[in-house]
Amino acid sequence: MAIQRWEPLREMVSLRDAMNSLLQDSFVRPISMLAEGTAMLPLDISENENEFIVKASLPGVRPEDVQITAHGDTLTIRGEIKEEQEKKDEHYHLRERRFGQFQRTVSLSTPISAEKAQAHFENGVLTLVLPKAEEAKPKQIKIDGKTEAQSKSAAQVGQGKTEAQSKSTAQVGQGASTT
Repeated sequence: MAIQRWEPLREMVSLRDAMNSLLQDSFVRPISMLAEGTAMLPLDISENENEFIVKASLPGVRPEDVQITAHGDTLTIRGEIKEEQEKKDEHYHLRERRFGQFQRTVSLSTPISAEKAQAHFENGVLTLVLPKAEEAKPKQIKIDGKTEAQSKSAAQVGQGKTEAQSKSTAQVGQGASTT
């Protein structure tokens, strides 16, 4: 067993690195702005058998400043929150509201029918109703064939014919051998 020399500085550095890592990983970063200055758009997306329902919070945005595009299974919402003009006699104490462009693109689990889509804007909430494409909707497939009871009765009828055919063949065979 080798004896190792204790070096307190090495342990202090590793403790500092551990604390830095802990603080960086647990620090809550605001998600409202990305590094490039493009605001992140919060969405709620739900789905039922026939459609997707998308809700986006867009406070302070006019409907004419929002552009929605859909292609296949991809939905893109983009727009701009325009900055208010500063008045010369006003001085801000706090300015937290964001201005600028925003964009959000999401992939949905199935293609949608963009021609039948509906959009409603009320109280700063954009609601999209996106019907699923007909080819993406689940379809029930009927099985052609007989039920178990029908199969059994057909088998019994078939067995009855086979027995009758066997008897007549046996009788013909006996008649031929007696001659």
